[in-house]
Amino acid sequence: MNRIIARQREWREAQLAVATVIRTWGSAPRPAGSHMLIHEDGRFEGSVSGGCVEGEILHAAADVIANGRFRLLRFGVEDETAWQAGLPCGGEIEILVQPVGPNGFPPELFARIDEARRNGKTISAATDLDTGITRLAAADDDKLWINRYAPPRKLLIVGAVQIAQSLARIAAEIDIAPVVVDPRAAFLTADRFPDVERDARWPDEAVAARAPTNRTAIVVLSHDPKIDDPALTAALNSPAAYIAALGSRKSHAARLERLRLQGFTDDDLARIDGPAGLDIGSAGPAEIALSIAAAMVAAFAQNSP
Repeated sequence: MNRIIARQREWREAQLAVATVIRTWGSAPRPAGSHMLIHEDGRFEGSVSGGCVEGEILHAAADVIANGRFRLLRFGVEDETAWQAGLPCGGEIEILVQPVGPNGFPPELFARIDEARRNGKTISAATDLDTGITRLAAADDDKLWINRYAPPRKLLIVGAVQIAQSLARIAAEIDIAPVVVDPRAAFLTADRFPDVERDARWPDEAVAARAPTNRTAIVVLSHDPKIDDPALTAALNSPAAYIAALGSRKSHAARLERLRLQGFTDDDLARIDGPAGLDIGSAGPAEIALSIAAAMVAAFAQNSP
């Protein structure tokens, strides 16, 4: 969603269309609510099927931009067009293609969605599938199709080590906003973490100030108990979806004993993924970061409504 909002801002002087997954059945590759933004010259951002029917959507979008009228399309395995487009996976999808404008998806709605997400709020849009017009949802819109835009997922990385460099890049690529926390100025530099938000406060203060929710992951990587333990204390006192700590099994056992002395129970401590990440035989910082990212994605999936 962040990329689509940024692209709409960049393309705002052009004629655009937006395609949205309205319904799915079976093993459809993209969930309802997924968007694809299409420029009048054929460029696009986002996906509605993971690549299966995007070609057909581009043709439909060109028609929508030319005529200013929405189209509602359905693809499934029994549909010859869908087979040609590459959707033989057993699923079906219904996609609404609208002009970006007052007779479809208003351009100002992108800004409203962006503002809400930046403020950590959920916002909903209502679409009349008979007219193809979308607006902010109201309480009595139960007969309209509702798309809910939740705040972006966040990752707090404590410890500006080499693994953190790879983990921040992976998180950004999968639309999880990374923040690197480390009070050590020599570690937390713009050169080492370009285009990544950095927080130089002590970890307990930084974590608490960011008010983690069930859309937040907290990964502790510093190997220094003076940094790691306060971060884990703050994490365990939050509803974060994923909490992880790097280290050997021996160092993790010692870490758990220190946290028990602070009053945390075994159930509390079971929330910590330690040693961090899925066991994929990873070696080297980038592969370790990949294993942590995979475990984080799984935890977010388990915590999704």
